[in-house]
Amino acid sequence: MVSAVSRRTVGITGSSGLIGWHLRCRLLVEEDLSVIVADRECFRNEKLIDDFVENCDVVVHLAGMNRGDEKEVESVNVALASRLVDSFERTGCAPHVIFSSSTHISRDTGYGRSKRIASESFRSWADKEGATFSNLVLPHVFGEHGKPFSNSVVSTFCYQLSQREAPVVQVDGMLELLHAQDVSDRILEIIRSPVADDIRIEGTQMRVSEMLALLAEMKGLYENAVIPSLGDSIHLSLFNTLRSYLYPAFYPVKPELHEDPRGSLFEAVKTVQGGQAFMSSTKPGVTRGNHFHFRKFERFLVVEGDALISIRRLFGNETVEFTVSGDTPSYVDIPTLHTHAIKNTGTSELKTLFWAHEIFDPGRPDTHAVDVFNGEDIS
Repeated sequence: MVSAVSRRTVGITGSSGLIGWHLRCRLLVEEDLSVIVADRECFRNEKLIDDFVENCDVVVHLAGMNRGDEKEVESVNVALASRLVDSFERTGCAPHVIFSSSTHISRDTGYGRSKRIASESFRSWADKEGATFSNLVLPHVFGEHGKPFSNSVVSTFCYQLSQREAPVVQVDGMLELLHAQDVSDRILEIIRSPVADDIRIEGTQMRVSEMLALLAEMKGLYENAVIPSLGDSIHLSLFNTLRSYLYPAFYPVKPELHEDPRGSLFEAVKTVQGGQAFMSSTKPGVTRGNHFHFRKFERFLVVEGDALISIRRLFGNETVEFTVSGDTPSYVDIPTLHTHAIKNTGTSELKTLFWAHEIFDPGRPDTHAVDVFNGEDIS
């Protein structure tokens, strides 16, 4: 265990936004890093923002406005950067600054100009103070729990598909898609090995219509109890994002039960890909789990006994619970970035079928312990 003395502090602005929330999730498992956040009130109060800055070894500036009136977008984003620089100068602090810029930086729009002006402001301050400034140039970022009609057209389409609406392609342009966890991974690398430069993170090229067709195909297969191909990382990221909008209303799912004089049969998992299935037995009163996954798609299916499946989104305090029984087998697919547990609530042994989209790799287990009910992440 890393001692508290050796921990470095990463400050995040815009922590409730798409990238901010994903970054907090990513850093949650890094024992040598602690995280503090600056909310909107910090930017309205000099003492609060100064206290924030004085406690940071690294500041990841993600706060900003990306849609709305052009002049307002520009003024808000420039002002947020200016307030941070003013605080650095007042306090004499020179943390490593990581800024989320955009591929729109060269465009003559309010958003593009604001990113350009903000990056120039940070760079000028860093050059003067001898600080490190990392300018992340990001393409189209998407991910679980993005705000529809705001963050990303991926979020909009996923939301509309989950509501059984028919998304419409307004402009069939080319997107460069990058998942928010890929951004978070790169930010962590830069925290550990600072780079004082522009850093262009590349995504996957895909037309809007192609992306929508892929999401619609995945949704159609999934509704028919078939898990689509997830071997390609962009497909896995898109599918996990889609599932985040289906949760929790879509679950639990009861497979069709086929019965004849011999007994009964149901299909537990149908996939075009493969993966790994395993069975477990759990004694009465015992709880399994209390962990989360960044990317892994995992299914819980109780085949004998009674159980309570509890799920909580990281950094949230609302727990969603599903009561399931082997008497009427049904499954719950666990959303990524949610800590989860299953408890035997019956008087006999609980038998559960688990399935994951990938074969377990001890070197990269993607299983991180966080208690559903008593996690330190609960905000």
